[in-house]
Order: sequence, then structure tokens, then C-alpha cells
Amino acid sequence: MPHLTIQATPNVSIAHEESLLKALNKALWDSGHFGKPTDIKARILPVDTFLVGVEDDEQEHGFIYAHLKLMTGRDIVARNQLAELLVTTIEEALAEEQSGRAALQICAEVEEISAVYKKKMLSIVSPNN
Repeated sequence: MPHLTIQATPNVSIAHEESLLKALNKALWDSGHFGKPTDIKARILPVDTFLVGVEDDEQEHGFIYAHLKLMTGRDIVARNQLAELLVTTIEEALAEEQSGRAALQICAEVEEISAVYKKKMLSIVSPNN
């Protein structure tokens, strides 16, 4: 844990998706809330069909939505700090890449994962064995 999912509309420019994920994972790691760097898992999911408002046929509005799921135990202050950290990191990483054609909303939600969560590490098998 945690799991970070980024959703972005097609009118949001993300030149280097891997660089964005690295910046977000590093910011989360540097926050001091997580046990080891490999606990942080991130992915970007494109949003092909979307609508902002009720009539945005020209797609003048777009968004990036960051959804961070954590194990239970962090108070509301810590979760708010993590949400702000995600918004700030996304803004710093992407602000200059935007064309200005679309108004961009950056949204972040931090929530506790269900108490029912299982994880198992598979062993890495060396090709020489």
C-alpha cells in the first residue's frame, strides 16, 4: 500500500507519463508516511469519454484525478496533507506542458482502503536456476 491511480482526460497534456508517476511516487515517499519505496504503486488510466459540466462539446475543460488508497490508521490531517501534496506535485509537473486551450482541474482524493485487503509477494526466479 498505497495504490495511486491517476485518471486524465485526453485534452490534458502529459508528455512523459513515467516521469509524472516517478515524481508522484517520490513525493509520496518523501512524505515519510510509507515503510518502503516499493510499497507505493502507481498507474495512469486514460479517460476516453468525459464531460465537464453540462455542455462542453468543444472540450474546453479537462481534469486530472488522483485517487490514493491507503491502509487504515492515518488521521484526517495526514490524509489532507497527502491530497495537497498530490495536487501540488501534479501542478508542478504539468503546468508548463498545457496548451492553454483547456481549463484544467486537478483533483485528489485520499481514502482508506477496505479492512479486507490481501497482498502476496511472488518470488523472483533467477533465469540461471
